[in-house]
Amino acid sequence: MYPGKWASEAPDRPAAVLTETGEELTYAQLEERSAKLAHWFREQGLQRGDVVALLATNSLEHFEIYWAVMRSGLYLTPINFHLLPSEVSYILDDSDAQVLIASADLGDLAKEALAAAPKVRKALAYGGQIDGFEDYVAAYAGQPSGDLDDDRAGRAMLYSSGTTGKPKGVRQPLPEESVKSDGDGALNVVAPIFGFGDQTRYLSPAPLYHAAPLRYSGQIQVWGGTVYVMPRFDAEDALRQIDRYQITHSQWVPTMFVRMLKLPEQTRGEYDVSSMQVAIHAAAPCPQDVKRAMIDWWGPVLWEYYAGSEGNGTTIINSEQWLTKPGSVGKPATTVVHICDDEGNELPVGEIGKVYFESERPPFEYYKSPEKTASSRHPRHEKWTAIGDLGYVDEDGFLFLAERQSFVIISGGVNIYPQEIEDALTMHPSVGDVAVIGVDDADLGEVVKAVVELVDGVPANDDTREALMEHLRERVAKYKLPRTIDFTERLPRTPTGKLRKHQLRAQYQ
Repeated sequence: MYPGKWASEAPDRPAAVLTETGEELTYAQLEERSAKLAHWFREQGLQRGDVVALLATNSLEHFEIYWAVMRSGLYLTPINFHLLPSEVSYILDDSDAQVLIASADLGDLAKEALAAAPKVRKALAYGGQIDGFEDYVAAYAGQPSGDLDDDRAGRAMLYSSGTTGKPKGVRQPLPEESVKSDGDGALNVVAPIFGFGDQTRYLSPAPLYHAAPLRYSGQIQVWGGTVYVMPRFDAEDALRQIDRYQITHSQWVPTMFVRMLKLPEQTRGEYDVSSMQVAIHAAAPCPQDVKRAMIDWWGPVLWEYYAGSEGNGTTIINSEQWLTKPGSVGKPATTVVHICDDEGNELPVGEIGKVYFESERPPFEYYKSPEKTASSRHPRHEKWTAIGDLGYVDEDGFLFLAERQSFVIISGGVNIYPQEIEDALTMHPSVGDVAVIGVDDADLGEVVKAVVELVDGVPANDDTREALMEHLRERVAKYKLPRTIDFTERLPRTPTGKLRKHQLRAQYQ
């Protein structure tokens, strides 16, 4: 499926809108520009399976580039613009990107990264000039606006957030079908569930270099809706945009919910959110208190899914189901879930183990990382893959996540799951953000430490520590209580809400 049909049926309808400026990209413009850019890729000698990298802040050009790549049989690698130049260069080199497209507001970062990425043959800049980069619009301006002779579909090749080490490129096989007939895997299944259509007004508050904002925005355009892109997340501005554009669908991460819930009651009441039909959330575990509060506020419009950039499986749960199964991430949408022990044996209902998805789709690979790819495979079933999460399935087939395997704390031989403790602290009125990690201990191997980002005005002292401990004593077992609580000005989260625990653990080891 491809949005080109809407260029004929509704050429002036906005495919995307920047909320900050109101600037629009119509379906006619999207079709023409993506087609011309696709021809420019061919003119540069790019062949099926080659990689185009994108280093840019949220913009309308994202969608032109995304669909140019999709209709060219290439891979698109969007890069996190919060990375250091050396980290950007690593991804450019590791992905074998031949073209880099950058937004001019990232000029210094783009120049420095490109200088250390000799495999990149062509570099384009939009929104202004970058030394050593060609002008984006001028490059494709003279190209034809028709289809390529070979319009087999491309894919995104996304790099993991690097929350457990160096980012990994997730590479799935390219489809053999035309971009006009092929869809985006599991998104074709969930789109009708979420009610995507040509009247959808979808708010995207997260960076478009991340898997879900990029792919879901593309899927909205397949169905003829309009994507409203925020330049960056701000709690009150998100509510303002829902009210202003009468948003029907949106996608969030739990930290965004927390920030909106902690706005003053009067501020929250100034904005009408009743247009919201579906509010999707994913990317990180959502504390139960947070989700209940959001359902109380917005109504039963929350839908949660669990998936990874690897695209190996998806589960979905709506508000009504979640209220009867609090804490669950739902049932599989397109695959079968298996819970296994360290030897790969399936575990009984209710026991925690490694989460595998069984799928008939060709499995993903971690690009240039056969050992990481091998670690994702079940030892005996080639169609079962895992991304490192632990969980269990209940008697009704609902999946509950426990923790990333690498973050489980083993204290005195007992497994402790940090998420449970984090959830218990998240909605405490003094807590802005929290992370729970294991730190080395000569006696027990590891003990629990909580690192807390306090809200403004709360003192970082022993009285606050004791108030938090008293709060926890009522909610978690004694052996799970933190031995220490530290305070920090800011926890290391990605802009998409994932906690960089490996950085935090390294700081305290």
